[in-house]
Amino acid sequence: MAKPSHIAYVVVDAKEGTDRKARWIEIGAAWPNEDGKGFNITLDALPPNGRVTLRVNEPKPKAD
Repeated sequence: MAKPSHIAYVVVDAKEGTDRKARWIEIGAAWPNEDGKGFNITLDALPPNGRVTLRVNEPKPKAD
């Protein structure tokens, strides 16, 4: 299967009054349709708030 063009995330907001940052949790991926007019999306989980964020699938920086 081809590499997905986008990764699907649920973003859990940071709690007010804490040092905690928002968490991005990967929940799936998307591949463009052959005609370029849409996407096929596969989700491994559903976000409790119903909101999915799709981001371009870029290589992650390597840890030193």
